[in-house]
Amino acid sequence: MKLQLAIDELNLAEALEALKELHPYVDIVEVGTPFLIDAGREAVRQIKEAYPTLEVLCDAKIMDAGAYEAQLAYNAGAEYVTVLGITDDLTIKGCVEQAQKQKRQVMVDLICVQNYEERIPVIEALGVDVIAVHTGADQQHAGRTPLEDLKELKQYTKKVKVAVAGGINSETVGAYVALEPDIVIVGSGILNADDPLAAAKAIKAALKQ
Repeated sequence: MKLQLAIDELNLAEALEALKELHPYVDIVEVGTPFLIDAGREAVRQIKEAYPTLEVLCDAKIMDAGAYEAQLAYNAGAEYVTVLGITDDLTIKGCVEQAQKQKRQVMVDLICVQNYEERIPVIEALGVDVIAVHTGADQQHAGRTPLEDLKELKQYTKKVKVAVAGGINSETVGAYVALEPDIVIVGSGILNADDPLAAAKAIKAALKQ
């Protein structure tokens, strides 16, 4: 079970500084969408250069031009790129084809996907590597969590890896670990904690259990 650190609200200098102490407890570093908008692909490049043994995910949330936009992320050093599950199948297919050329991976973000039973088998058949349930920040503020979505996702996936994101922290991570996702994505639960290092250690320990 991998820990993915989602960096959204930091600038590039702040992210590199935070990773100095957090990187031993992280498997995947996510250049989150706001971070990507702020720093561009340079964030992917510099994090990968500084921590070559860590996997880097570019949270591009691709919605069109799948092959081209995935290529941009992979050329910068990303192991993973995200594409939205609500987009056209051809866009997802383009991401997968580019990933296969470069021996990289595609994560599909299910944010705003409504019918899991219908959509997940189609996405999985396109050859993606990871499907992620994701409760967005606006949904979290309304009191929603990804726990029930993760339970439902697990019902319909056959062989693809499963990831979960959305407000997870050291106090709540146990409920997610019990459902055995392959990747647990945590952002503010570490970076906005009173003690980010302690939070990362606690979450990583929970994943190992």
